[in-house]
Amino acid sequence: MRCSMTGQPLRDTSDGIYDDGEWISWDWINGHIADQELRGEFPNANLQVVKIFQDLVALAEAYKFETGRYLQIWGELGELYAEIKFGVVRHRPGTQGSDGRIGNDWVEVKTISPEKLSEAIQVKRAGNFNKLLVVKISEDFEFDARLIDRKRLRKGKGKHAKTQWSEHPAPEGDDTAP
Repeated sequence: MRCSMTGQPLRDTSDGIYDDGEWISWDWINGHIADQELRGEFPNANLQVVKIFQDLVALAEAYKFETGRYLQIWGELGELYAEIKFGVVRHRPGTQGSDGRIGNDWVEVKTISPEKLSEAIQVKRAGNFNKLLVVKISEDFEFDARLIDRKRLRKGKGKHAKTQWSEHPAPEGDDTAP
């Protein structure tokens, strides 16, 4: 007896259901339910990239638990989150000025890691972006984000514009945290 969807053998009848002359494994059914939940949370994302993101977060969390140290992958996790949650189409690595696009908007992604003592964000004024996407990762590996129009950043001189996470509260009903 084999699952008609995967071809994998079933040990006994409790490993699946028999429907319309075919066996379907519970693993296959549960995988589809999990994919539907991911699609609901990340409607425009590549599900394989979402699963890789979740695996990376789980590995970083397990590493922290085992060693007491954080893996230094914050920037990549922030950009992956921006990609799957906000639909940022990332530029090739090393592209100057911004990290990607959302539609016609050029987006710079900054990540606040749990190791950072303050919630200050600093971005180069010379950057070619009109949206700043700030991703905040908690000590519990929870993700939250704010999409900020560049014009909301403080005016001034110098190479960097600075802002604070708390200056940009989430809009009412915002559910950017997964």
